[in-house]
Amino acid sequence: MGLGFGLLSAQLRPGESKDWEQAYDETLRLTVDAERLGFSSAWTTEHHFVDDGYMPSLLVTSAAMAARTSTIEIGTGVVLAPLHDPIRLAEDAATVQLISKGRLTLGLGLGWSPIELAAFGPGMRYRGRATTEMLQILPMAWSGEPLEHNGEIYQLPRVGVRPTPQKRISIVIGGGAEAAVRRAARYADGFFSNSLADDLIQQVRWATAEMEAIGRDPSTFRWLHYSIMYPAADFRRGWDEAGQHIYHLTWKYDDMMTSATRRGSIPAAPLLTPERREELNSEAMYVGPADWIIDELSGLRERAGVPIEFVARSYLHTLHYGAQTELMDRLAAEVMPYV
Repeated sequence: MGLGFGLLSAQLRPGESKDWEQAYDETLRLTVDAERLGFSSAWTTEHHFVDDGYMPSLLVTSAAMAARTSTIEIGTGVVLAPLHDPIRLAEDAATVQLISKGRLTLGLGLGWSPIELAAFGPGMRYRGRATTEMLQILPMAWSGEPLEHNGEIYQLPRVGVRPTPQKRISIVIGGGAEAAVRRAARYADGFFSNSLADDLIQQVRWATAEMEAIGRDPSTFRWLHYSIMYPAADFRRGWDEAGQHIYHLTWKYDDMMTSATRRGSIPAAPLLTPERREELNSEAMYVGPADWIIDELSGLRERAGVPIEFVARSYLHTLHYGAQTELMDRLAAEVMPYV
């Protein structure tokens, strides 16, 4: 089923000069590397106002990724739907689909940051309704026929959205809550999850029940699971090598609200303590021998009872480019052929 790679975010490393040109150059080079190594997909991720430049413009970057590649699927993991105007989003996605010759998968999510929702969107209270309406609007916008929409969040006059994609754009929903899963089962083509096994199994149950209720064949639904993967000779060596990089990635989410108005240099995460390492170990991440990673992923697929496509969330943005490509090489050689 292949192995995807991501989540590309073009973030700067702590202590470096603010050279975002280099950050985006590396992001595009890594996309080319991913295609060369045989990864089935490359995924981006969206946030705003973060001091290290966490990628805000996924479809702009996706167009550049598409222009530099020819076969790899390009996925957004995820566009924060309530932060976007639905017609503008439809136009941008259609443009990427044309540039990529049909390789875009549009992943959408609700978002969770109050400052992002205050700056761009309808606010925390209405983000679910906004996303549902967005899922109704987008297929109509891409149909080639004029559309009109009068909803609680969006009121659109009768317009024809151009250009029209030559190939249908697949939509997947990211998240973990029951409402997000059921929304995906009703309106989307799949679900993009990073949940632990028990939670993923429950998500499959929710989606299956929703699809049965509306008469949809569950075999038409796509399941994608993303998680940090770091193959190493043994568990201790893996955590010694990658632990601080993984911790910085996860810590940055807690730092986002503060960093939205921070001035000056970009700080590093605190040092990873044994207690914090134990907390990370309890999340959906696989750091250790490649055989163990393969067994864990295979077991997850078997327990879920559905075909799951895996995405290695192994873009650790504090790694330098050479170390990042070495990690990709190991994933391609040691994990990809077996999942």
